Amino acid sequence: MPTLTVRNIEPELHDFLRQEAARHGRSMEAEVRALLRARMAAEGRSPRDVAESIRTRFAGLDGGLDLPERPRLGAPVDLDA
Repeated sequence: MPTLTVRNIEPELHDFLRQEAARHGRSMEAEVRALLRARMAAEGRSPRDVAESIRTRFAGLDGGLDLPERPRLGAPVDLDA
């Protein structure tokens, strides 16, 4: 899953986020995720809509990529021995 790092947050914003997270009984990270989900919902989008838009965007591509066969690095380990 992707990770997002936000730097240089004003102390007032950090304090507000900490207080809101405590009020909702969740971590600050979970609070940020909830805020982002709420914002997305306010726009009438759901994570499924986002996935569908990505799928639509790349639908014309066949995804084919000719890769050379990987060489065998050695015999498989026998776990029964």
